[in-house]
Amino acid sequence: MKSKKIKRIILDYASITPLDKKVAKEMLKVQNKFWANPSSLHKEGEEAKNVLGKARKDIAHILQCCSSEIIFTSGGTESCNLAILGILQAENQRQSFKKSKSDFELPRSQKSDLDFLSHIIVSSIEHPAILEPIKFLLKNKKIEVSFIVPDEEGLINPESIRKELKENTVLVAIQHANNEIGTIQPIQKIAKVIKEFRKGTKMTIVPYPYFLVDASQSFLYENVSLERLQADLLVLDGIKMYGPRSAGALAVRHGVKIFPVIFGGGQEMGLRSGTENVASAVGLVKSMEMAIKLREKESARLVALRNYTITRILKEIPNASLNGSLENRLPNNINICLQGEPLQDSEFLVIKLDTLGFAVSAASACHTLSLENSSYVIESLGKKNCGTSSLRFTLGRTTSKSDLNKLVVALKKIIKN
Repeated sequence: MKSKKIKRIILDYASITPLDKKVAKEMLKVQNKFWANPSSLHKEGEEAKNVLGKARKDIAHILQCCSSEIIFTSGGTESCNLAILGILQAENQRQSFKKSKSDFELPRSQKSDLDFLSHIIVSSIEHPAILEPIKFLLKNKKIEVSFIVPDEEGLINPESIRKELKENTVLVAIQHANNEIGTIQPIQKIAKVIKEFRKGTKMTIVPYPYFLVDASQSFLYENVSLERLQADLLVLDGIKMYGPRSAGALAVRHGVKIFPVIFGGGQEMGLRSGTENVASAVGLVKSMEMAIKLREKESARLVALRNYTITRILKEIPNASLNGSLENRLPNNINICLQGEPLQDSEFLVIKLDTLGFAVSAASACHTLSLENSSYVIESLGKKNCGTSSLRFTLGRTTSKSDLNKLVVALKKIIKN
């Protein structure tokens, strides 16, 4: 006798979204017709180049910037690394030139004044794609870093950034919406603090600090144009918006000094070498256009489902609490701490729910959990034990109220047993 097949319920859309059929159709059409290398000089290469150029213009229009400010990448992780490492490399070269010039011009007693490390300000709850390159540079004594700790709801106070800004600060990196707890940061207020600091400094050659915003998680639900957020660099990722895999973009404002970290043929304005993926660029545009079209209606639908589920869990499961802000939160994010007796283990709960047909997560899917399966994001909120006893449920376009009712029933059953 065949066992009954369990219907899978996916509640892990913050990790990755399925490729939309309309996006796939558009990409296939482009792949079949414009498969040539856009750097080639022949007719087919020129046609592919024109398609790529239109995709760049379309994204620039959405983000309210110039097409020459859009760099196509393989996704959010590469974009973040390019932004951080590229800016630091550009500043290191500037300092080297400045120092070599001073060695010739200045008396020996004054030369040491120019020896200082670049300073970066970053929140303690950033995505690993931001934190890991920064930690690598810090470990190798290439930079100095100020880590900003959020409040108990995961919000960064703009004034805490103001207090850390100093003359050698070259970059401030704050994620627009956190991938684990869904908290939406006051990006515009932080941008205002940075602008005010710039006005009061002597930075006439390079307008430091630059402001890097990772908007990968928020694009589906928020207007993240450069003009609205007042960012200098903006990160987007196709897999977070029902778009193509290995397709992303980094918007870099004119005037931002940045060096490449991948070398080769000098594609993407010299910042990202490698033959461009024309079909993925077009797919990224299509997914962005669809997101904008569906944004208002889908956000309202998901907020209602999110709040309904949070209310049920907090009411029906003893000692459950919400991680992150309810008011300043992504429409599709639910992150719950389960501090029952005995203490619930998040990794065990993920596996147990998986056997019952639910795909959920604990910490970020982009951060490989070691033997100690704790979330550094939730630990930063100051909630004792919640780092190892929390679950994240992220909703998508196909999520229904019935799915969420089944989740609550399954969760109660696991905890009871």
